[in-house]
Amino acid sequence: MESITGKESLRELLVDWRRSGDHIALVPTMGNLHDGHMSLIALARQHAERIVVSVFVNPTQFAAGEDFAEYPRTLQRDARRLKQAKVDVMFAPDVDAIYPYGLESATTVHVPFLTNELCGASRPGHFDGVTSVVSRLLCLVQPDVVLFGQKDYQQQAIIRRMVTDLCMPIEVVTGPTQRDPDGLALSSRNQYLSDSERAAAPTLYAALKEVGEALETGSEDYTGLEAAALATLKAAGFQADYLSIRRADGLGPPGRDSDELVVLAAAWLGKTRLIDNIVVHI
Repeated sequence: MESITGKESLRELLVDWRRSGDHIALVPTMGNLHDGHMSLIALARQHAERIVVSVFVNPTQFAAGEDFAEYPRTLQRDARRLKQAKVDVMFAPDVDAIYPYGLESATTVHVPFLTNELCGASRPGHFDGVTSVVSRLLCLVQPDVVLFGQKDYQQQAIIRRMVTDLCMPIEVVTGPTQRDPDGLALSSRNQYLSDSERAAAPTLYAALKEVGEALETGSEDYTGLEAAALATLKAAGFQADYLSIRRADGLGPPGRDSDELVVLAAAWLGKTRLIDNIVVHI
């Protein structure tokens, strides 16, 4: 595996791969890699001969007061895991490489509609930071396919819309959420949880599954199901940002013609913000 920090070195390598006819997959990450990230790398092997994993803690997707400074940075450990997984390149740029004109003067990529609700309502500007950094990574790597995890459902939906709207010749692939045995979705932020909070954390997934089971049996009382699930979370010690039933395609409100829904939630457990979702076929 090659570890690259500079844009020119990356471009030179990518040119050689393309001349050889290799397909390229990009797995964007903020590092502190866990088994969820590694599952995306395994999935990438089904789509491309060459795999680039970016490791970059993106400052523009953190609002004031969020955990940018505390976000775990484990570059050496990440490099070892990627080498064991036989990744071709770990691309770990510095901030100047991604934002050459500085953060205050950086070009922003904004995707209307989807970015201002759900997590976007709780974290204003977050998704502009996501789309701005992902668009830069896509321009740098120019992959044939880019991979994201389902846990960040709204994020992958926004990226899909951006790629389509900007006519990027890139396939967006979403990998299934990876979970601990008790159901908690894997996340770098799980390590913030205290022992008691970690014991309560699987309630989030359990509440989502309960809503999903009701939907599968024909319930259309969306408001009632959301309220009951929010009460479950509150009783377990969560402070919910939202729990919402949406169309899986486009995240619009559900209707009688919906045959695939997604139940999404974001909730605080102590100082840790957890997100999760399930897709429901009805």
